[in-house]
Amino acid sequence: MIKSNQKKLNGLHVVLDGLVIIISYSLAWLLLYLGNRLYSPHKQLLPPRFYFSVLLGIVPLYLVLYACFHLYTPKRVQQRRYEFANICKANLAGLLINSLLFLLLRNNPYMQVFSRRLVFYFFAINVVAETAMRNVIRMLLRSMRANGYNQKHVLLIGYSRAAEGFIDRVKVNPEWGYRIYGMLDDTVTPGREYKSVKVLGKIAELDSILALNTLDEIAITLGIGEYGRLEQIVASCEKSGVHTKFIPDYNNVIPTRPFMEDLQGLPVINIRHVPLNDPINRLAKRAVDIFGAVVGIIVFSPVMLIMAVLIKMTSPGPLIYCQERVGLHNRPFKMYKFRSMEVQVPGAEKSKWTTPGDSRVTPIGRFIRKTSIDEVPQFFNVLMGEMSLVGPRPERPFFVEKFKEEIPRYMIKHQVRPGMTGWAQVNGYRGDTSIAKRIEHDLYYIENWTIGLDFKILFLTFFKGFINKNAY
Repeated sequence: MIKSNQKKLNGLHVVLDGLVIIISYSLAWLLLYLGNRLYSPHKQLLPPRFYFSVLLGIVPLYLVLYACFHLYTPKRVQQRRYEFANICKANLAGLLINSLLFLLLRNNPYMQVFSRRLVFYFFAINVVAETAMRNVIRMLLRSMRANGYNQKHVLLIGYSRAAEGFIDRVKVNPEWGYRIYGMLDDTVTPGREYKSVKVLGKIAELDSILALNTLDEIAITLGIGEYGRLEQIVASCEKSGVHTKFIPDYNNVIPTRPFMEDLQGLPVINIRHVPLNDPINRLAKRAVDIFGAVVGIIVFSPVMLIMAVLIKMTSPGPLIYCQERVGLHNRPFKMYKFRSMEVQVPGAEKSKWTTPGDSRVTPIGRFIRKTSIDEVPQFFNVLMGEMSLVGPRPERPFFVEKFKEEIPRYMIKHQVRPGMTGWAQVNGYRGDTSIAKRIEHDLYYIENWTIGLDFKILFLTFFKGFINKNAY
């Protein structure tokens, strides 16, 4: 059974963590010793036995911190970035505790000469070593599960879209190690299959199946119309002691990850979690935008000057083209671009896409559209707070009205500031590409925003975002 395997694995994790802590500390001491020999040969260090005696406190402290930061939870579907974040948090907490001890024991003669550099060396080395060790374990476990070992046996209660969605994901991710025993349901005939997973019988047979004690987990996947039976099914599952999870069948109502909050014991589901609704997050993003826009204007000023000369030399008309776009909270704003087309009759282009070989595009315009140089003036939009460096790309009012009727959840993108670049753009969805896919990526960005994700998108933009093969 997977329960005993998980206990053994957790025990192995603790032992390996202890070894990694000892090795990381030893490497930190070695780095300190070599650095002292090379750069401060006259400075005396404490004897090695004193430094290594500290491990008697360091090892149990860090093992407790790892447990507190959920580093011994199963790795089946846990994302690496969350595990890495928890490793950093646990080690940062250890660093703060060690710093506090230095402060409290500052009058101790040994602590006065104890090298603070050792603590920082240990912090950096341990984060890298722990991450590497856990990723090796993750790869080994996934390889074992993909080959049929260390499987978790699961029974689904209810045949619904939620059940089909769970089966779909398990089938394409064998490394998760889930083996679906079957389904119980009262609305379909026993024997019916979905991707080789059979309906075994009625829900009334649940108690007899649980009595066999062959299951590791129950997944309740009732259809939304059957939620009246939920309390009774949960009671039966908990009576057996089998771990139970609930996979809600509200995909069409709450299509993405909801945000839960506790209202004095009453669980409240927010339909959509938008991290940028938090004032601290908004302030941090705005600070990055202002700094990035100023730097962008300075760095690209030679390019803007050259473009201004070329546009004036090759086509009569203004340098900058101001186009109305829909931004934060559905408010229109004027988005700046270098003019890449011949001057047109006002309103002629408001409801028309640019097409391949479009005669309205100037020769220099075709180049700046392909290389995204026409977007550079939007740094000024960012500086004025109408746009962000990173976010969903804004669209013209005509197309917003069109797409909001045709594309589900299209208007959610206006809950954040539009961006010069975005998650959809660095994944190839620019210009004449799928609007539905673009919105899917925009929603992922909106619900999973972090400063780190913004920096990742900006980094990828340099390699994927400048050249637009779909620009005409």
